[in-house]
Amino acid sequence: MADYRKIMDLLLDQRSYATITELVGCSRREVAAAKKVIATRGITRALFQPMTDAEVRGLFPDGRARVSDDYEQPDYRRVVASMRKNRHFTLQQAWSRYVGQDSGGLRKYGYAQYCHLFSDYLRKNDLVATLKHEPGRAILVDWAGDTLDLVDQATGEITKAILFVAALPFSGAVFCHAYTDMKSPSWIDAHARAFSFFGGTTKLIVPDNPTTSTHRLRQGDAERVVNARYRQFADHYGVAVVPARVKKPRDKAAAENAVNVVNKRVIGYLAEETWSSLAELNEAIEERVHEINHVMLRADDTTRWERFETEEAAELGPMPADPFEEVEWKDVKVGRNYHVTCNYMHYSVPHAYAGRLLRARLTSARVAVFDGHDLVCEHRRLTGRKGQYATQPAHVPPQHRNIDGLWTRRWFTDLARSFGPATVTVIEQVLDRQQIEAQGFLDCQNILTGLGRRNKQRLEAACQQVLNLGTAPTYTVLKRMMAGIDSDVKKPAPRVPAGSTQKGQAKRVSPVKFEEFADVYVRDASHYAPGNGQQGGAA
Repeated sequence: MADYRKIMDLLLDQRSYATITELVGCSRREVAAAKKVIATRGITRALFQPMTDAEVRGLFPDGRARVSDDYEQPDYRRVVASMRKNRHFTLQQAWSRYVGQDSGGLRKYGYAQYCHLFSDYLRKNDLVATLKHEPGRAILVDWAGDTLDLVDQATGEITKAILFVAALPFSGAVFCHAYTDMKSPSWIDAHARAFSFFGGTTKLIVPDNPTTSTHRLRQGDAERVVNARYRQFADHYGVAVVPARVKKPRDKAAAENAVNVVNKRVIGYLAEETWSSLAELNEAIEERVHEINHVMLRADDTTRWERFETEEAAELGPMPADPFEEVEWKDVKVGRNYHVTCNYMHYSVPHAYAGRLLRARLTSARVAVFDGHDLVCEHRRLTGRKGQYATQPAHVPPQHRNIDGLWTRRWFTDLARSFGPATVTVIEQVLDRQQIEAQGFLDCQNILTGLGRRNKQRLEAACQQVLNLGTAPTYTVLKRMMAGIDSDVKKPAPRVPAGSTQKGQAKRVSPVKFEEFADVYVRDASHYAPGNGQQGGAA
């Protein structure tokens, strides 16, 4: 519709048709219609000046409004809802559905007019609120969609590097760092680096909804809750996590804009180069981020970092005194040796807790054991070879405190005394035949706690037999000996001296006097003489 107020104003100033059409951009017919209204209604400058826009429009009724009453009006609100629910829903589908419905005798719009009216509807109804960001209030975080390649120089294997992006929406300052995965440790480390980069903390963290930040309590549940480790990180830094609504990118428009900038100004510049290490790539990313923050000018001819330093840096919260350490909790049971096992390492607790179920809190540096809410003990976390022991002297029971140390000669011989003297002797022989005494500790452990765990008397009997035979005592020999012993109550045989190997004088045997055996028939020598007619058979 033409701007009849401006046309009438120029006509009252006695401007020509040519001038009016050039200034307003209307047709001569519209100028003529306005001149006719002025003439028929006797409108003067004094009457025209106080008239409102609605009154001016009323002087020029639009015949198209009457024509539209003959057409069925589309339900564009339903069309918009369908498009938001189904990203594959098109305007062509909506028009086909509109045409196929019963109109009650009303006419239908063609596809071109239908699309034109839909555009008018969006202009008037699909309004977007402008978010006013406060300095230092929030940091928006996300993973960039595009990746960079890391090439192993030895194998040629390619690994994808994913870029973490953080942005302060007030100043637009950007932080970026590359990782080889999007798992929870990388996600939390990236947040810590971002806060360190900006030199302070915000009141809010606004992430998207990846599994590293939120999860559903139940499958199919629309509600999402912040993950436990992510919440621990936020509590340590004194910030709150407020995830953006699902499928609502406008909630974190600043992060989306920062990701777009990173895609163009970082990935776009570095994608054609070859990177062999993550450290090398992150150094190059730092240079690109410095250019984004310190060199690129905004619409007001300032840089992001200038606005950050002048208006936002002072509003950031203080950094915590200690860096965040990821905490892991485990349910552990105290063994008979008054130690608990965490990640294949063994840590002592007071011996009175043997057999109890406790909870262990593991950080990168410490292991703390709790009984409910009470701290039982704390150890420095062991690293390196699996199976190491951390034993505090106060945790050792009284019967072990007078021993010089576990796994020593005295410790094994004292343990062998509970079996018997033969076992003590065998253990001493096992240790003595080693060039380095400690090399026999494992054999002693296997004999005492393996073979003798439930067979003390049988082990003692087997050790006695080994000593009697003069055989070198080993685990295999003792096991074979124990297999031949009937019961645990069988006493070991007394020690007897070995037989003499010296040749002695032969003893003379008294001849037998056959007269003493009168009832025995004995053939004389003539019976066996040759030629007596016997054929070698017995009579």
